[in-house]
Order: sequence, then structure tokens, then C-alpha cells
Amino acid sequence: MTLSSNSVPPQSSPITKGTFVATASGSDDPPPPVRGTVNRLLWWIIPANFSIFVIWGAIPGILLPQQIANLDSENKVANLAIAATIGALAAMIAQPIAGQLSDRTRSRFGRRAPWMFLGVLAGGLALVGLAFANSLVGITIAWTLVQISYNFAQGPLSAIMPDRVPVRRRGTFAALSGIGLMVGALGGQILASMFLGSIAAGYIVFAVFAVVMLAIFIAVNPDHSSRDIVVEPFRLRDFVGTFWINPVVHRDFFWAFTGRLLLYTGYFSVTGYQFFLLTDYFHVADPATVIPVLGLLSLAGILVSTILAGPLSDKLGRRKIFVFASSTVVGIALLLPWIWPTIEVWMVFSLISGLGFGMFQAVDTALVSEVLPSAKSFAKDLGVVNIAATLPQTLAPGVGGLIVLAFGYAGLFPVGIALSVLGAFAVWPIKAVR
Repeated sequence: MTLSSNSVPPQSSPITKGTFVATASGSDDPPPPVRGTVNRLLWWIIPANFSIFVIWGAIPGILLPQQIANLDSENKVANLAIAATIGALAAMIAQPIAGQLSDRTRSRFGRRAPWMFLGVLAGGLALVGLAFANSLVGITIAWTLVQISYNFAQGPLSAIMPDRVPVRRRGTFAALSGIGLMVGALGGQILASMFLGSIAAGYIVFAVFAVVMLAIFIAVNPDHSSRDIVVEPFRLRDFVGTFWINPVVHRDFFWAFTGRLLLYTGYFSVTGYQFFLLTDYFHVADPATVIPVLGLLSLAGILVSTILAGPLSDKLGRRKIFVFASSTVVGIALLLPWIWPTIEVWMVFSLISGLGFGMFQAVDTALVSEVLPSAKSFAKDLGVVNIAATLPQTLAPGVGGLIVLAFGYAGLFPVGIALSVLGAFAVWPIKAVR
């Protein structure tokens, strides 16, 4: 049975019988919550996302570069490119695999909860290993394990929206999810600046916090049991084949993926080098004094645009115009420090790019959820889409490092601008979403 977006799901949830998983798509409403209301889930997604994304904000952009610079300051750009590229490549592969495994998981706790908890627990152990790594090889291995583990938690967590949130509430859910995501990422930068003198302590604090918050999220927001869902026979060829989504058959999915890929690549090709931009391009003597300010400025822009854009897109029933506008704003923001390379202008960039990125996170997530091909592979498909977020982090350190070595830090900005603007235009061919 397929539920339409306007129908009221029956109290005997079809997901417990396996039929919902077999027939529904991203544009269908899910069954009602096991306990509580959708509103509770909406609010709890903020701390859940925050607990993971505070790690992505603190480590790759602040603590990891500092740890690598402490190891070998002369080769810090090349060494960071090596460690970050290998780690992000592992993350790119890990998330769709985690999604695929969670889609097939049968347990009394549902499909997602076991992987979210195991992923965040393994990630915490990997962070402890990273805290005590004292060589480039050790740092690279530990950071790669951190990326893999937390993506095994993040992938299933991203499937919460199509799994449990009605279509008419997804803009609001995406906005709240985006608040947790972006506040975590930017708050991570601010918190990381406090641990620059004690990197190991920072890693351990972030590890413990993530385990506690995900455990609480799972306990407070239980999922439907998946034990009675019919398990399709496992075939390796079919398993590998599901990671390919035909861009002709699923054209809207392809364009949503492309738009996200372009914007993230443009953004991270520049911001991935923020720590070195501060020291070597803007000539800031002590980055720890300005990183909290930059984070707060970005956070202010993100909160304003996220709070407004998500619910407004629900009210208007439109997503594409917001995604287009957000990509354009990020491109304009990147233009400013290229023309005026001062720390003051970088602060303006932080505020404006926060406005654009907040709008994007609030609405693009909802847009993507509505072009997913099938409910039986929500987490895997979202994992594939999230490659568009992790692949730029794979490519940006290596490509960005080559650009910096060849043209200096100023060469990063025109690349970021071009890709962000192309990302804006990529959403227009989408037909299923207005």
C-alpha cells in the first residue's frame, strides 16, 4: 500500500508489515510515531545533528590542521591535503554503505538506531586514537577511522526525515535539522579554538558528548520495529548496483545531487583552508582570537536564514527558488575576500555565506527527501546524495592544495565562485519539486 502525501496513515503502521518499505517513495507520508508526536522529533533533531557536526566543525578545519602544523610546520599544507583527502574519501564510501546496511537491518529498535549508536561509539574510540597519534601515518589512519565511524552514524540519522516526517512538515524539519548541523559546525570552530593548547582533551570531550547525545536521541525517539519487514535475498551484484542511480530514469535525483555537489565543492574549496588563510593570507598573528568571532557571525547569518527559509518554503510549497538563491548568495560572498583580502572582509564573508548556507541547508534537505526513488532504500539513497557533501571534502584538500601551491591562496576564490553559481542553476531542471 502506498500512502499519498495528503492521506492520514492508519494506526496499524504499514512499516511493521513490510509493505510501506516496499512501495513508498520520498513523496509519501510515513506512519505515525511510535511514541509522542512529530513535533518532539522535530526538536530533538537539533541536538542529535549538533553532536555530530560539532566534530566536523572542530576537527578538520581547526584542530587537525593545528595538530599537523605542530608535527611539521614546513609541510603542513601538503600533509593536511594527504590526511584530509584520504579521510574524506573513506567517508564518501562509508555513508552509502552505512545507509544500505541500515536499510536492510531488522531489529526491535528499527533500522537506524543500532547503526547510529554503534557508529558514534566507534567514532569516539577513533577520536581517542587520534588524540594520541604522533606521526602523519598515525594521524591519517585515526582520522580515516573517525570519518568512517561517524558517517555510519550520520547516514542512518539522515534517513529520519523520509522515514518519519510527513511531507508537509519537512521544510520545518529540514530547517531545525539545519540549525543543529550548522550551529554544530560553527560552534565546533568556536569550541575548537579553546582547545588549541590541548588538542587531545578537545578530541575526548567531543567524543563523549556525541555518544551521550545520540544515546538520548535514540531513547527519547524510538523507531518502529523492523523485525517483521520482509528481507529481500542478498545478492552482491544487486548490492553494488544500488549505488548507481540512473540519471535518466531518476533525473530529478541526479540534478539534486549535482546542485549539492557543486555548491559544496565551491564552498569547501575555500573554507577548508580557513585556518591557513587566517595565518598566511590575512596574516592574523593569533587565529584563536578571531575564530570565535567568525563562527558567531556565520551562526547569526545561518540562524536567521534557516528559521525563515524552511517554514516559508513549506508555506509557499516551493523549494527550488530558495536553493537557487542560497547558492547565488554563497558565490557572491566568496567574491568579497578575493577582491579585498582583509580580515574585516573575511568577517563580512562569514556573515553573508552563513545566510546563504543556512538557507541552503534548510531547504535543500527537504527538496532531496522529495525526489528519493524508494522507501526501501531511503538511507542508501541519502548516503549517495550525501556523497555530494563528502566528495567535495575529498577533492577540496588535494585540489585546493595544488591551487595554493601554484597560484597562492587567492586562486581558491574564483574556483569557489564558479562552482557555487553553477550549483544554483543545477536545481532548475528538477520537475517533481516546485
